[in-house]
Amino acid sequence: MQDRKIEGSLETVTRRRLLQVMGAGGAAVALGARPGIAHDDGHHEEPELRTRLTKRFGIEHPFVGAGMGFVALPELVAAVSEAGALGVLGVAPEPPPVFAERISQIRALTRRPFGVDFFLATSPTLGPTTVEAHIDIAASSKVDLVVFHFGIPTAAWVSTLKAAGIQIWIQVPSLQQAQAALAAGADGLVVQGREAGGHNHSTTPLHDLLREVRHAVGEEVLLLAAGGIATGADVVTALAHGADGVWVGTRLVASTEAYANPEWKRRLTRSRRQDTVITTLFGPELPCQPYRVLRNPAVDASIGQQDQICALPPTGAPIGTTVLFPGTSFETPGVPMPTFSALPPTPDTTGNFDAMGMPAGESVQHIRDIKPAAQIVADMMHEARSIIGRRLG
Repeated sequence: MQDRKIEGSLETVTRRRLLQVMGAGGAAVALGARPGIAHDDGHHEEPELRTRLTKRFGIEHPFVGAGMGFVALPELVAAVSEAGALGVLGVAPEPPPVFAERISQIRALTRRPFGVDFFLATSPTLGPTTVEAHIDIAASSKVDLVVFHFGIPTAAWVSTLKAAGIQIWIQVPSLQQAQAALAAGADGLVVQGREAGGHNHSTTPLHDLLREVRHAVGEEVLLLAAGGIATGADVVTALAHGADGVWVGTRLVASTEAYANPEWKRRLTRSRRQDTVITTLFGPELPCQPYRVLRNPAVDASIGQQDQICALPPTGAPIGTTVLFPGTSFETPGVPMPTFSALPPTPDTTGNFDAMGMPAGESVQHIRDIKPAAQIVADMMHEARSIIGRRLG
């Protein structure tokens, strides 16, 4: 049944396009791989997936762990990078001194390339999530990659990072934002479809947006596909629609290393695509911003009045408490979570989980277990290679 679904989802992916993906001069791959080879002993050698992404960062897989705030902390970042992919730290809303500690923590766990993700928003309760000191620390630390989400960085920040030899990606929800990002100096784009979990301004399905952006920006720009990706079939389809690799979030929340509350992970494994919804309910910390989360009783009861609710200050008792900046010298316990808090539940969170925002993309329909990040990377890449090998064999 699952194989039929996989093959069905790839009906529009032509053999010609897959050959391009594998390196025959196509948009996604600068230097590709051979189709699968069958040996005399019956062993089938899977094709490599050597895209512009893998070449640029010297990694094995065209797989990037999404820089999810609160969740993609050093343990998950290092696990993804050690698996031959590219781990990305979710910085927001950690202040510069905490960010500096996180970089040291990651480097104590891995010597492989990794990136950091900055959220470009100003919170009425937490202030600017990214400031110049963050940029200075990233530059002086010479991280491999900086990703910006929810906006376009200033020219000064781009200049500082480029002077340090750091690659810059910008996550974009539309063609207009993609063009603005390239004009600002982005080296790559994370194309976010409406299927993606968490803060999401996109209104376009991922594959449609990928095709649109690839056609508009040409063949040489590095593109990552974000939104609804949890299987090898999803990887193949993203590559075939113009991506150089995939940006994986929700699937990695359901990993051993993700700094997410066990109840959040459990709910991911029991949810269907229709159990997620984009709503503006969550976020007195960042009001009235579109946020794809798991449906819960609080969402279902209030979503009809979301535009009114999000503009008002929170009322009632806190729905729980959490810890900010865990595992650092700035750890802050006992932080109250107001009604419709946008702070996702971490292992330190207690309270009413039926009232908490649990970011999740539509890929939940394929998530049924919690396992180590390295196994998630290996399984997705093995499936992707197997599918391409069968289609090109």
